[in-house]
Amino acid sequence: MMKSLKFILTALLFAQTAILSAQENMEGYLFAYFEGRGPGEKQEQIRFAVSDDAVNWKALNNNQPVMSSAEISATGGVRDPHILRGGKNDGFYMVATDMYTVKNGWETNPGIVLLHSDDLINWDSSIINLEKTYPKSFKNTKWVWAPQTFYDTKKGKYLVYFTVRSYDNLKLDFYAAYANNDFTGFESTPKLLYSAKDGAIDGDIIYKDGLYHLFYKGNTKDENGKEVQNGIKQATSKKLLGPYTESFEYLDAYAEDPTVVEGSSVFKLNETDEYFLMYDLYSNGRYEFQHSTDLFEFTKETESFTKDFFPRHGSVISITKTEAKRLENQWGGVPQSLLTEADGTYKFRSNGNPIITHKFTADPAALVENDTLWLFTGHDYEGGQKGYKMKDWLVFSTTDMQNWTEHPVPMQITDFPWATSGDAYAGHLAKRNGKYYWYISTNWNGIGVAVADKPQGPYKDVLGKPLLTNEDCFASSHAWTCIDPAIFIDKDDQPWIFWGNGVCYYAKLKDNMIEIDGEIKKIDFEGFEFTEAPWVHERNGTYYLTYATGFPEKIAYAMADRVDGPYEYKGILNEVAGNSNTNHQSPIEFKNDWYFIYHNGSIQTDGGSYSRSVCIDKLEYNADGTIKRVQMTTEGVSIPD
Repeated sequence: MMKSLKFILTALLFAQTAILSAQENMEGYLFAYFEGRGPGEKQEQIRFAVSDDAVNWKALNNNQPVMSSAEISATGGVRDPHILRGGKNDGFYMVATDMYTVKNGWETNPGIVLLHSDDLINWDSSIINLEKTYPKSFKNTKWVWAPQTFYDTKKGKYLVYFTVRSYDNLKLDFYAAYANNDFTGFESTPKLLYSAKDGAIDGDIIYKDGLYHLFYKGNTKDENGKEVQNGIKQATSKKLLGPYTESFEYLDAYAEDPTVVEGSSVFKLNETDEYFLMYDLYSNGRYEFQHSTDLFEFTKETESFTKDFFPRHGSVISITKTEAKRLENQWGGVPQSLLTEADGTYKFRSNGNPIITHKFTADPAALVENDTLWLFTGHDYEGGQKGYKMKDWLVFSTTDMQNWTEHPVPMQITDFPWATSGDAYAGHLAKRNGKYYWYISTNWNGIGVAVADKPQGPYKDVLGKPLLTNEDCFASSHAWTCIDPAIFIDKDDQPWIFWGNGVCYYAKLKDNMIEIDGEIKKIDFEGFEFTEAPWVHERNGTYYLTYATGFPEKIAYAMADRVDGPYEYKGILNEVAGNSNTNHQSPIEFKNDWYFIYHNGSIQTDGGSYSRSVCIDKLEYNADGTIKRVQMTTEGVSIPD
């Protein structure tokens, strides 16, 4: 009884989810395909990709199959997946060719695979062997290819259509049958749907303005039956089951070219009257598309998709943000724009180091408030850079070090009109008098201050000019010395600022946090080889100065009984952070444990010294107060339950 109740509740939940999804706007696209590269035995599997604009695509699940062909097919392989959103808010439908050419070759395939899902994640499957199921009508069947599904609104049923070729008749014709109620088979024997003059494969029916458009790969033969041309054609009908009128005009841009195409699929773009006709250039390893608004006239020039996979014959449906998030939670890879909430926040889960993989982040600074850790970072714009390209800053938050929220961009270098360098370099944030002050560096224009009413911003330049410039760095001569500010508020509620490159400077701040109070001084002690990135924190009455040393940079540290020293050098805290010349640390206590936040260049293949990524590992102390070497890990950290 309990199992039955659980099943009913689950079914109701899925049904409700499907209805809610149908009421949402369609804001993205899901591409179902099989792969055209890599080991042959792994290609004939269903894979998914997602896009926010139908042009730029990202493979889900690292381009690995989303289900096992061995479990859903008779042959062990599937090709040509066609996906359809249910016409009755009844989930999603998918059909595919049951064929494993790597193992069995091209000589024959028995039939097709039918699949249904309530959520795009879990799929029920059935197999139809056409010859065994309908031996009278389909005896000696050679091929059953490229099935697709169309929802017949008049009958409230799903029509499944596909190409058939027999050993007795080598002509390729389209057959169709309505699926039964549970989408596990056909209501009756499939009937001839359409017979093109010279045969056809890869049919795709689109309904528009009272007309059914059947797109397919057709060909032209001479009087001797020799093929002289092939490409994408269409036939039209006022009725779903025909008769269809064949058009002998080719639609694809390659019909007059030796380049061959197949697997055409037409889909409508969200919120527009535009359609894409996409097809597989299977001998060239490309996938391209043309545009149309009426399904008769298509653009003459082709365009290519941007993708991180090599699709073969597939199909596309529109999806909602709710569905995109579900796909992300299951397989990952969904573009961030489809996961962003209405308020501009984006929730993601860290799977170790680096903690952020959808953007390049650097120069971390952390602030703890109540049960939340706020992480402020720089932003390396692109992967594989040859120099620093940083134009804004980012802010993230977490309560457990695993589940994170990225907030809208809080501040850009253009928010500081005086920063003509255009460089959004390292910063540090402090809370004071109910306000949040973000101190930023700008390469050679100096250190500025921005203020906000909440940690996620937005922030506003509070001075309209630098707080500190190279003129304040009395012991330095190079242009980029006034960088890397770090704020520390001591037990007497006195705020301090530390900064510098090559020389480490410090000074008191006034209570208003936007003026220097008194003399600017520099730190120096035996063994102090300072490069940049100073940071002061306190534990059990001891003050720790951590900083980058050498180049490539390691992080070293020193200890003192006072915030302004004198400091005693204690050694290296962590080594060169893999694949990055720079290092920048933020030691922080959070929920009774200490953590070491830093950056490296470990995202491959685009990471590096100018495309960095923030990481977090444990920070541990010895009994005498000294710090143990930081062990950089790929596993990262999490807060225990």
